[in-house]
Amino acid sequence: MDFTMGASAEALRGELRGLVAEHVPPDFLGAFTDDPADLATAQRFCRLLAERGLLCLAWPEEYGGRGASVWEQTVVREEMWAHHEPRGAQYMGVNWVGPTIMRHGTPEQRRRHLPPIARGEVIWCQGFSEPDAGSDLASLRTAARRDRDGWSISGQKIWTSYATMAQWCFLLARTCTGERKQQGLTIFLVPMSDPAIEVRPIDCLMGPHHLNEVFFDDLRVTEADVLGTVDEGWEVVQEVLSFERVGIARYARCERLLQAAPAVLGERWDDLPAELRGRWARMLTHCRRARLLAYQVLATQNEGTVRPGDAAAYRIAVTRLDQESAEVLMEIVASAAPDGAEERRFRLEVEDHWRYSQASTVASGSVQMQQILLSRSLLAS
Repeated sequence: MDFTMGASAEALRGELRGLVAEHVPPDFLGAFTDDPADLATAQRFCRLLAERGLLCLAWPEEYGGRGASVWEQTVVREEMWAHHEPRGAQYMGVNWVGPTIMRHGTPEQRRRHLPPIARGEVIWCQGFSEPDAGSDLASLRTAARRDRDGWSISGQKIWTSYATMAQWCFLLARTCTGERKQQGLTIFLVPMSDPAIEVRPIDCLMGPHHLNEVFFDDLRVTEADVLGTVDEGWEVVQEVLSFERVGIARYARCERLLQAAPAVLGERWDDLPAELRGRWARMLTHCRRARLLAYQVLATQNEGTVRPGDAAAYRIAVTRLDQESAEVLMEIVASAAPDGAEERRFRLEVEDHWRYSQASTVASGSVQMQQILLSRSLLAS
């Protein structure tokens, strides 16, 4: 199957790879490390992309984009993820926070929030999961109660990525109790600088910033902070999750690392067990499968529809690809001791990929929940 997108897309890939080579250090493994220089690198690179009109490529020009196609934006996603996401946490604002505000926000919310995202100046976090409502998101308990001319929000979120560095939170809270638990949920756009918000980092093998607890203690917000319609936030969340699940082109990093393995090992590649090389080849085919499923979701989104079942199918495929390819790559690097800078660099990349893959089972909704979504979609069709 031909996955090429034409000459303009290939030129864009070349431009992006050139910018990465010129402005991102060769030992960069992502913004979320113990070294503050890595986050600084990502922030500088983000602003560079924004200045060149490449950060929010597919956004309308009125919101700071270039009105490019969704496929050109896909090229950006793939190249960024293949090179350890040198945009840092910006993908959240670019891929789904910004587009959701465009679709459901007030004119004032668009004026306030979209320009800083398009300029690469602001980081968002997602206030969804809770200790007793992770994959079962609709069971959340964080409550927003009417308080004079606004709302008072109290509760706890968990596994909140980038909460220690984010300036804004896309927060889901319960505003009333309905016949179904999906009813009575509302989205709020809240500043993380408010003293009523406390962030507690959670140590994990993925490194700092990835996982945090966030506590809301009588956080006061106004009607201007409500995104969309009060009590009808669940419909928006379903749309958000579909965009989020396909917005990270994780298959691109898997494919780059897999394709790099024979070149890095050189003559030692032929010494690997035939069974291991066979699994390596199988992972490359699984990369293509995940890419095809992602493109299927993008095509329907480009037509103005969001089908949760398609997004769930992609999410299942790319999660399995993440974990299975990580195991194969770890076996490959374990079979050949590094004897040079390139080999050591490749080992560090593979180890980073393996660490990330351990959390992919539950990130953006567990695989089990994705299977339920896909099953419901198939039964309804």
